Amino acid sequence: MTQALYNKWRPQKWDEIVGQQHVVQTLRNAVVGNRVVHAYLFAGPRGTGKTTAARLLAKAVNCLNEDLAARPCNECAHCVAVNESRFLDLIEIDAASQTGVDDVRDLRDKINFSPNQGRYKIYIIDEVHMFSNNAFNALLKTLEEPPAHAIFILATTEMHKIPATVLSRCQRHEFRRVPVDDIVGQLQKIVTNEKLTAEPEALTLIARQAAGGMRDAISLLDQMASTGKEITLGLTQTVLGTATSQTVIELIDAVLDRKPAAGMEAIHTALDSGSDPRLLARQVVDYLRALLLVQMGNASQVDLAADTRAQAAKHAKAFSPADVLRMIKAFNIAASDLRGGWQPSLPLELALAEVMDLPATAATIESRPAGKVLVETKAEDPANKLGKEGKKPVEKTSNITLDQLTKAWKQIRALIKPQNPSLDGLLNSCRLLEVKNGILVIGFQSELLRSKVDMPEQIEIARKAILEVCGGDLSVKCVVTNAKQAPPPDVKADGMVAAALKAGGEIVDIQE
Repeated sequence: MTQALYNKWRPQKWDEIVGQQHVVQTLRNAVVGNRVVHAYLFAGPRGTGKTTAARLLAKAVNCLNEDLAARPCNECAHCVAVNESRFLDLIEIDAASQTGVDDVRDLRDKINFSPNQGRYKIYIIDEVHMFSNNAFNALLKTLEEPPAHAIFILATTEMHKIPATVLSRCQRHEFRRVPVDDIVGQLQKIVTNEKLTAEPEALTLIARQAAGGMRDAISLLDQMASTGKEITLGLTQTVLGTATSQTVIELIDAVLDRKPAAGMEAIHTALDSGSDPRLLARQVVDYLRALLLVQMGNASQVDLAADTRAQAAKHAKAFSPADVLRMIKAFNIAASDLRGGWQPSLPLELALAEVMDLPATAATIESRPAGKVLVETKAEDPANKLGKEGKKPVEKTSNITLDQLTKAWKQIRALIKPQNPSLDGLLNSCRLLEVKNGILVIGFQSELLRSKVDMPEQIEIARKAILEVCGGDLSVKCVVTNAKQAPPPDVKADGMVAAALKAGGEIVDIQE
């Protein structure tokens, strides 16, 4: 039987562990300095090297090489026995199948026996978070006062489920997701040594698909190699059921052009070709994250194939950061949504429908008859500078109501944000109090916040944004208020109710 690649390439020395240098260095120093403790907790995502590091530590503390820095040597009898899974003093326990208190009591009864071969008995308890509460309680006394010849190494993917009493008795080491570049480097090493042929793009896709898990990446490579063909990008996409980058670009183009039919077509074409809906949603999220990084000035951190970088730069300019954030949230829900079991495409379709109504590119602003304001817009980049041609007002009037401004406030801020992000943040925390005699009164909770907005250049930006969106020219006045909410549209701005609201009151009931 052929040995699986992830077993064949399991690290046998400290230097072979990839992406966990912070843990490796600490453990090596402990071995060299003879400062190994009696209980460790290795926590982190699956496939990042927790069990491998535990076995290496077991070898190192029992290695017969006189040079402490050379341990484990992989040459002495003890190291060879561990490598061949016949070292009697290395006991591996699967907590997922041995969760009861009786299992831990049995372990506790046997732990006092001296080691059979080595200096230490090593107990590796994998997925320890699966223990029951009673099992953890039974383990506590042993962890607190273990025999001198025993070392416990607990491994878990869910550290938050470990009781604090157990955590306090262990030296903790957190394993991180392995960076894509490190995974690709290791995969390339395996490809070379196994005499395989693989395209660099295919290895990068496998690395991304593994989501930081080295073991998962090697297993996927093994799956590709089993086809007996050259490992190309196309083959990898077909076998893994992942969508091509072109599908994602077509989907985002459809959102930008406000063409829901084209977006649905891109989704269903990908799914009909075998793509997994949740993986497609994750790929969309990865791409949108890249857009956000570009917008935040971190283009160097973008991890995209060369052929999609240029398109990502264009999309980053075409959408506002607020729009990208909203799209990320929608498709991230689709990536983890299990409601589409009977209709797998449903979460993706819902996400597309939601992002098609991006507030910054809304076609119209609805308003009540009291102060009709109708503004038609082009489906253009909401980040265009204020005052740019493109919006043709059908009807302009300064008779804008507070209700209309409240409804249009998100769109007004979306126009402000690209030009002045700090002002947008300040306006996010304000209250629209009233519109009277062509003046919009905005309330802030402190004098400090009010003073940051109440400056000529800031007021001018806000005024132009209101004019751009609502077609009415209003002055803006900033005040300090404790108001928790704005008065309803049918309440007089200079009446008692409005005054009570400004003083900190709150409407709790309205009786007709």
